Amino acid sequence: MDPVQALTAEMEALRPVARCGRVAAITRGVLEVQGLDRAVAVGDRVEVEGRGGAAATGEVIGLAAGRVVVLPDPGIEGLAIGDAVVASGPAVLAPHEGWIGRIVDPFGNPLDGRPLHRGARPRPIRAAAPPAGQRRGLGARLETGMRVFNTLLPLVRGQRIGLFAGSGVGKSTLLGRFATGVAADVVVVALIGERGREVREFAEGVLGAAGMARTVIVAATSDLSPLVRRRCAWAAMAVAEHFRDAGAQVLLLADSVTRFADAHREVALAAGEAASLRGYPPSLAHQIMALTERAGPGAGAQGDITAVFSVLVAGSDMEEPVADILRGALDGHVVLDRRIAERGRFPAIDVLRSVSRALPRAATPDENALIAEARRLLGAYDRAELMIQSGLYARGSDPTVDTAIRVWPALDAFLAEEEPGDTAASFRRLAQALGAATPR
Repeated sequence: MDPVQALTAEMEALRPVARCGRVAAITRGVLEVQGLDRAVAVGDRVEVEGRGGAAATGEVIGLAAGRVVVLPDPGIEGLAIGDAVVASGPAVLAPHEGWIGRIVDPFGNPLDGRPLHRGARPRPIRAAAPPAGQRRGLGARLETGMRVFNTLLPLVRGQRIGLFAGSGVGKSTLLGRFATGVAADVVVVALIGERGREVREFAEGVLGAAGMARTVIVAATSDLSPLVRRRCAWAAMAVAEHFRDAGAQVLLLADSVTRFADAHREVALAAGEAASLRGYPPSLAHQIMALTERAGPGAGAQGDITAVFSVLVAGSDMEEPVADILRGALDGHVVLDRRIAERGRFPAIDVLRSVSRALPRAATPDENALIAEARRLLGAYDRAELMIQSGLYARGSDPTVDTAIRVWPALDAFLAEEEPGDTAASFRRLAQALGAATPR
């Protein structure tokens, strides 16, 4: 970015005049402010100038005549009645190309110790999706570097998929393989509510220098307020939209939507919204769908945002609210199974419970036939597995199960393989694995 443009952007962000109010009450973790009800809107940012040098930022979560309800970011400690509250305006972000290779917080501040300039054009972090009537359809199949996604669960340009997993089954590793293996111009990673040590570990250990060379990481660690953790998902989406609008093909990885939902629940309950969906507020479904709908194919000369949204599912409960909402809003879902991980096969994908809605269009008739045959045999083995493992199955009882038993070792090994070639090579390898079904 030109130094003059960078300086101009910084100067335009300055506020020569600011509206100011005062803290009138502090109750249940929120501030009631007088004097700003005509100057702010719900979602606007404010700065609280506490006494004795204490200061905080916050967000407007409620309005009434003569009263503004503010949820402060770090909490209410150190704040007092009469503290000045200054309106900062709408929540915006100004990304630019210089952010590639960097780690930033949801406000666009650098987290890697190096200076970072804002872009020339601020954009709202909660933007509308491209007009539905103008968006393109899903694009061409993407190379992923993993045979299972190049064949049975294809990922196409502009597709949005969910990654459903419990803790410790290889979710972060799989996201890292997406970040380094999927064909894209720019990768945007949202680390929402992650442990602090994992941010740098993901950047250096998982992505490495080659992966970071095309990646922007937006991180909000678990110790930050729910406002910041929720904003992390919106900020990462705004960064992805910036590059999409410039015509780039963007891969967005959000880890995780569950922590985004948890943060939204805290904010919504503080704003007075009632809990309903197993403790989540009714607005959760809209918030998740509004977020995911911003990803996907662009319109006109825009690029596309191919997105992977991870979900933490306790006990593999795919019916819990966040998983259920997200599964219905996306173009496919991938389920990681703890039992598969425990026997040492990674990625621990349960193919039978996973779906890519890019099929059958994303594959040729011959490729779809191979996919159908692989699923048929995997399903037959799954239904009979208990009898097979216990020694109760008698060979010859079911020809399909006999075939599944012969093919299963080769097919299970295929699902764990990385792809040194292209998609065509993956399908040739799948055909070889299914060829093991031929009796000898």
